[in-house]
Amino acid sequence: MLELTAVRASVVGCFASPEALDALGAVEGALACRVAPDEAMLVGEPTSAEEIVRAAADLATHHDPDAVILDVTDGWALLALAGDATREAFERLSAVLLPEEGYVQGSVAHVPVRVIVSQGRLCLLVPAMWREHLRQRVLRDCASLGVKENAELATWTVPAAPTVPAAPSSATRKRRRSE
Repeated sequence: MLELTAVRASVVGCFASPEALDALGAVEGALACRVAPDEAMLVGEPTSAEEIVRAAADLATHHDPDAVILDVTDGWALLALAGDATREAFERLSAVLLPEEGYVQGSVAHVPVRVIVSQGRLCLLVPAMWREHLRQRVLRDCASLGVKENAELATWTVPAAPTVPAAPSSATRKRRRSE
């Protein structure tokens, strides 16, 4: 079975030098995802945004006094895909290569999405204005996989052993057409 669930979380945007962003992996209670050499995203529990901003600012400004750390939670929506057919479902939506665990970003259902992969689950972070589009595409394009939408809102928890790349990744695979 494949399950689609809306997820509550805090999202913090971090804009600083690469050295400052390298230090953000030490922010307790948050998963650090490198978006670009000068940008990172921290994802944490729904009520932890202020604490994450404070901790990230302390770490980042030690290396870069011009670092900017912002709570950007309202600008993001999170949807989780979980179940046996998770990777097959993702392949129907995107040409982005998924790591075994970790973070990747790219086009999913023709919108920019950041993906956190952990233990058979994908957490899709999409700009809030594209949430409904992505939700509908998952339900439509993955219907034959038996996707079911969970009516209950889930709460983000940091994956047990997060793996985060040091640089952005947007690798794509060439689709094979079977005709």
